Amino acid sequence: MSTLVLPTVDEEIWRYSRIGELELDSFKLGKLSTKIDVSSAAKQIVSATTNIVPRAAADIFEDLNGRHAQITAISVAKNQVVAEPIVITHSLDESGVVVYPRLVVDAAENSEVTIVERYVSGADTKSLIVPVIDVRAAQSARVTYVAINELGAATWQIGYQQAVGQRDSTVKMFTVALGGDYARMRAEVRLEGQGANAQQVALYFADANQMHDFRTVQDHAAPRTHSNLLFKGAVKDTAKSVYTGLIRIRENASKSEAFQTNRNLTLSNGAWAESVPNLEIETNDVKCSHASTVGPIDEDQRFYLESRGIQPEIAERLVVLGFFDEVLDRLPALPFIAGLRERVSTKLLGAKL
Repeated sequence: MSTLVLPTVDEEIWRYSRIGELELDSFKLGKLSTKIDVSSAAKQIVSATTNIVPRAAADIFEDLNGRHAQITAISVAKNQVVAEPIVITHSLDESGVVVYPRLVVDAAENSEVTIVERYVSGADTKSLIVPVIDVRAAQSARVTYVAINELGAATWQIGYQQAVGQRDSTVKMFTVALGGDYARMRAEVRLEGQGANAQQVALYFADANQMHDFRTVQDHAAPRTHSNLLFKGAVKDTAKSVYTGLIRIRENASKSEAFQTNRNLTLSNGAWAESVPNLEIETNDVKCSHASTVGPIDEDQRFYLESRGIQPEIAERLVVLGFFDEVLDRLPALPFIAGLRERVSTKLLGAKL
């Protein structure tokens, strides 16, 4: 691979990141193993082809994805409802490679679909995955997307999510990040039609030397649009997390509502979390709020549990699980998602996932 110019931490969007550690030239182009599970009934509704709309690349990584993408395309026709979730599992077991999965979801007018995308790699797989997710929801369409990061501790991820909603559409974008060495996701929603609605929810938990890095944008480009973001994370040992979020209300987006909340728990003295919310409002008659916190477990909660005979390590576990319940309760009620609470609990105990 020829020498490529990478971004640096001097760029605001890469501030606090570990991009300086990446040697992209050291990776060769590889391929993922991708499995798609879909019910027989859904196969009659879903098309595997869709219109791939070119979009301006945010940086060299998204540009490379455009050149080398392994594309999975899902198209749902007008007025069709896919009752069962479509589950896509990407597996990576080869070290020394970079892979570029791309998922394109095209939901036509008044359609509905739920998609779960899992990323899995071996415990010692030292590779890079650069996923791009492109969701387009037409008028009154309803799209639920869930990304689950189950990568091994040596794998890097630099990912991009973009969802565009038209009039009266609803887009729900969920992310669960437990794996990876350095795992980054840039997640943007753009509400282009009046009455469009978007929800962004994430749970992330980093331990050992992991780092989770989230950059989000809620872009309101039409009146009476609504967005709600809730990201909750925890870090322990010497792990790190970064969250930077922007609410943008454009001049023509009057009577819009946008809410952004990021909460972080630091569970060890060596752990570190950063949270930077931002607002960019170009019109009046809107409702916006943002809130962020970084800090240790509430000592009053811990004391309450310990005073009732619960051992300290179990008390901490219960407090953290309670902290994440608000996110877990918003996730779709699917069988394998129900097990995420146990996976978080296992990580709290320091066991390998």
